[in-house]
Amino acid sequence: MKIVALAGGVGGAKLANGFAQIQPPEDLTIIVNTGDDIELFGLQICPDLDIITYTLAGLVDKDKGWGYQHDTFNCLSVLKKYFNTGWFNAGDKDLATHIYRTDLFNKGLNKAQITTKICQNLGIKAEILPMCNEPVGTYIETPKGWIHFEEYFIKHLCQPEVLDIEFRGINEANALKKIFEHIERAEKIILCPSNPIVSIGTILGVKGIRRALSETKDKVYGISPIIQGLTVKGPADKLMRFLGLEVSCVGVAQFYQDLLGHFIIDNKDHTLKPKIEELGIKCYCYDTLMVNLKKKVELAQYIMNLH
Repeated sequence: MKIVALAGGVGGAKLANGFAQIQPPEDLTIIVNTGDDIELFGLQICPDLDIITYTLAGLVDKDKGWGYQHDTFNCLSVLKKYFNTGWFNAGDKDLATHIYRTDLFNKGLNKAQITTKICQNLGIKAEILPMCNEPVGTYIETPKGWIHFEEYFIKHLCQPEVLDIEFRGINEANALKKIFEHIERAEKIILCPSNPIVSIGTILGVKGIRRALSETKDKVYGISPIIQGLTVKGPADKLMRFLGLEVSCVGVAQFYQDLLGHFIIDNKDHTLKPKIEELGIKCYCYDTLMVNLKKKVELAQYIMNLH
């Protein structure tokens, strides 16, 4: 079965890994948010692409969900003496990826070509695609001014009040042609339990992608990243509240309503199933908290079995 997954962050990586365990690699394509991409230390850094690739390569730090397992931070300790961006926790092995990526950018390769090379070097057989080649930056306005989402998330721990959200460059972004071909051929399209606003929402903001999904909504399956009104990880609650959305699986379903045919919510939210079905979306309840590899695989298999 041909599966296309839209993913970003730790939640997206977990479910993508679940599918990678049960799917032939040639039948799995993962479209990744690049709105978190940032330049630091003179290097091109793609946090979500790295989380997904490290996870599928079996290299990710399992406790943190990002970065390399058993990494050291010797280079960062020195970089902090020269840069005021030492808040970005780049380990030594992680920095090697950023150096390699930046070198390839300088040689004229685009983001998709570089991602393919990184995947080949890490032994990843599934296809991982950035949402676009053009630079897109997610910025959050706070009472102290505009800051990049990575700084908001890591340095400020998502504490400042959200006054506005801006996806700089999104109007100039063009989805890879391959993305539309994969959407057309896919038997199931998965909206991973990533942040709906700044992970999946950013991908949907690239021209043509949201419309393409809305035209095939019967095969679009979403998984709620909100359980009992709480985010599993990250600031989805703050961002949803800013946009006037209810912080619940119902609010996530409303955000995706125009393109979502099926929605999986956690068993703990089973009482909200009728509200989601009132939106014209088929709703299912399951244990969606992916605390280990077994749970990731079970959730992926459950989605595969749905009709």
